[in-house]
Amino acid sequence: MNTSIILLLLLVLAAFSYFFGRKRALAVSEGNRGANKLHSLPGYYGHLVVVWCLLPSLVALMLWSFFSPTLISQNVVSSLPAEIQSADETTINLFMNRVESMAKAGSIDATAEPAQQAAARRYMDLQANSSIMKAVLVFALAGFGIFWALRKIAPKFRARNQVEKVIVGLMMLCASIAIVTTLGIVLSVLFESMRFFQAIPITEFLFGTHWSPQTAIRSDQVGGSGSFGMIPLFAGTLLISVIALAIAVPVGLMSAIYLSEYASKRVRAWVKPGLEVLAGIPTVVYGFFAALTVAPFIRNIGEAIGLTVASESALAAGLVMGVMIIPFMSSLSDDVINAVPQAMRDGSYGMGATRSETIKQVILPAALPGIVGAFLLAASRAIGETMIVVMAAGLSANLTANPLEAVTTVTVQIVTLLTGDQEFDSPKTLAAFALGLTLFVLTLILNIVALRIVRKYREQYD
Repeated sequence: MNTSIILLLLLVLAAFSYFFGRKRALAVSEGNRGANKLHSLPGYYGHLVVVWCLLPSLVALMLWSFFSPTLISQNVVSSLPAEIQSADETTINLFMNRVESMAKAGSIDATAEPAQQAAARRYMDLQANSSIMKAVLVFALAGFGIFWALRKIAPKFRARNQVEKVIVGLMMLCASIAIVTTLGIVLSVLFESMRFFQAIPITEFLFGTHWSPQTAIRSDQVGGSGSFGMIPLFAGTLLISVIALAIAVPVGLMSAIYLSEYASKRVRAWVKPGLEVLAGIPTVVYGFFAALTVAPFIRNIGEAIGLTVASESALAAGLVMGVMIIPFMSSLSDDVINAVPQAMRDGSYGMGATRSETIKQVILPAALPGIVGAFLLAASRAIGETMIVVMAAGLSANLTANPLEAVTTVTVQIVTLLTGDQEFDSPKTLAAFALGLTLFVLTLILNIVALRIVRKYREQYD
């Protein structure tokens, strides 16, 4: 039986079990003729039966679905002829890929080898038996859980406490999944970065001023060992991000102040959705706009006043990126400013302050933590942008502070290094993980510094 059908039937069974549990609780209560009242509302007893119906069965279904394919593959491999089992691992994997493809399609390919046809038949038989056993086990556990929960229902049974414990446990599980996922990402990047630093000295990576990751694939090829200095990449990232934030932060913050404090309801109803439309435009559209419109415009202006402007420049990418992240800064800042209590505004006006003085001395200090959060989100968006940089700023790793020259960023190089069929044993590919780890550390430091500043200011303000 298909897993989707099993889940659907389990949900239907859980819905019926809720009514069985609720009805059982009411029956037990009436059976005591009012001498003992139910500890919890009847609905909690129904939810308790649902929990006992779903929890064991879903755990069994998840474990069976996770381990079953591996066990079936191992069983099929162990039944293969001796000459195939004695082959190398690559040959066995190719053989099993063909077998699994036929089993997934549900038909035997007549052009396949006899051993593959026999293995595919065995694979499909094991799959069919596994599906039947899985369904029997899941529904048996669900039925036993319903029976057990109905037996436990009594007037003094604390059903609400049990249900709330399960809910708290599910919340803790969700939080743990988020933590474990983050930890797994960090560790995977860290381990691959350690492999990179075994081939390339960390001092060369951190303090090198030249980036050219091309390496020779064979020993007889002409090609260097590569240059892996990260400073040009982070300099380009910083340059483009500064230009983008110089556009997005003032415009976004000022537009948020205007919409929340000065604009009428009619103007706000038109302007705010108009700003937020910018957030829904795909970044590739911004990239085309930067490459086809903004970059030539900047180049023509520069040539008109005697400046040398590259066809792909950091200024073009930064300007368009700044326009793209204006909605992030504006929308979040607007929400934070509107969250400042009206009583603080009224108190300031009552003391004789003007509207502009109230905004500068009361509203903005109170909303500062949220505004800093909006700034960090905008900065993260600028640092992580790739498409606009590729199309408007280029791929040249130049160490320069001139916004009229072509530069590249860390994220663009990560994409470039991992594009196509790559060998994950070469420093060229492993450099992407080292760049990702360094970017993660720098972003973490930025967040910590920002949180310290916000906490210090909040203490002074409170």
